Amino acid sequence: MLIAVESKVKRAGFIAMQAVDSVCHEAVNDFVARHLNAQQEVHTDGLAALNIIDNTQQHEARVTPSELVDEWLPWVHIAIGNLKAFLLGTFHGVSGKYLQEYLSEFCYRFNRRKMEKEIPNRRLNLAIIHAPVHSY
Repeated sequence: MLIAVESKVKRAGFIAMQAVDSVCHEAVNDFVARHLNAQQEVHTDGLAALNIIDNTQQHEARVTPSELVDEWLPWVHIAIGNLKAFLLGTFHGVSGKYLQEYLSEFCYRFNRRKMEKEIPNRRLNLAIIHAPVHSY
């Protein structure tokens, strides 16, 4: 899995998660292109496959001892813990076949956690503007 969490000092901002077959340059490059703005400041651990982020971002990688990881990547481990609680509490386990769908639902809910009052109107607007589905 590849995970990006926006750090807003005392809280996490938006989050993105992607299931990948392997953490390689191609998968990382695809993830960065989909989820990060160009020249965004990015902190990562020292995994060599993440070095490709240097091409498009302001990237700083560090091999961080476990006792200092919360200072360097403050929200990533919290997001992973929240994801685990969500999956076990809501679905009581997951299968790898649908892992991306589970991750997408978690991110959708997480990214809209402060917008609860807007959700009914947003859904109503989507229903109004959506073209009808024809069944043949």
